[in-house]
Amino acid sequence: MDDRLADRRGRKAKPFGGRAEASHLAYRKEDRQVIQAGQIIIVRHGDQFVRVWEDYQAWPDGAIDPPDIIFPSSAGASMTGKTVLITGANKSIGFETARQLGQLGYRIWLGCRDDSRGMTAAERLSGEGHDVRYLRIDVTSDDSVSAAAEMVGRHDGKLDVLINNAGIPGNPTTTPSQQTINDIRTVYETNVFGPIRVTQAFLPLLKAAVHANIVMVSSGLGSLGWLSDPANPFYGVNILGYNSSKSALNAVTLCFAKELASLGMKVNAADPGYTATDFNGHSGYRTVEQAASGIVWLAGLDTTGPTGGFYFEQERVPW
Repeated sequence: MDDRLADRRGRKAKPFGGRAEASHLAYRKEDRQVIQAGQIIIVRHGDQFVRVWEDYQAWPDGAIDPPDIIFPSSAGASMTGKTVLITGANKSIGFETARQLGQLGYRIWLGCRDDSRGMTAAERLSGEGHDVRYLRIDVTSDDSVSAAAEMVGRHDGKLDVLINNAGIPGNPTTTPSQQTINDIRTVYETNVFGPIRVTQAFLPLLKAAVHANIVMVSSGLGSLGWLSDPANPFYGVNILGYNSSKSALNAVTLCFAKELASLGMKVNAADPGYTATDFNGHSGYRTVEQAASGIVWLAGLDTTGPTGGFYFEQERVPW
């Protein structure tokens, strides 16, 4: 029997039965519930999603410990054999980046900290025929990130591309002198420490790939060159927490690029531009399709591509 059908305590799987003919089949045992829909098996515990199994047609006894959650596509293996993890990929730029890379044949690990939103997003992409798996990951949590790395390692054994996309704006309406330290700290935890935490945790899997790329999704508001230029449109956008967090992320990008250059890894930062997203009340002039294209370009760099750079529309942005 496939050892993936045993849980972490070594218990063997019990037969779940054949594939359900109906679109929705529920089965209860004690306070657990298995819902089978086509090739997808979702294990619930109370109101929480606990584990989503691939098409094993089996339910492991006692396998109710989080956070092993995936959402496999019925599309099968990726066409390229390449894998990518995108954090904060349940909506907006992250979601569109997943879609575009899926169209290029990547297996997508769709990272999100919220199970309901993440699984809904993964289901949408799966319905379009992409090889996508939902991965629970909270970039502010050591335990969550470690568990996510273990999950990807157990299933794929490598990671070809890491896209650190998760980010938060903090309070963009206050002045630098009024923004609280707690608010700034919260922004940094997601926008700066999150990418560091995720990159460090997934580095062994990135090293296991033949050629790996890392993309940090930054912002033009992190460019000190642009922010200090009175002629630049961003000059008047003076948000202490968010802007400085993206400047810090750019410095993080350069540090990893220097360290990993000898391994052939490309580490770059992407400016998606002023894009219509929840961040700005959808006031941006760029579409998510346009924003994602630059990220996808960096994700697909070959061994001759640049590293240690900051790019908007494939053009260098001043640090």
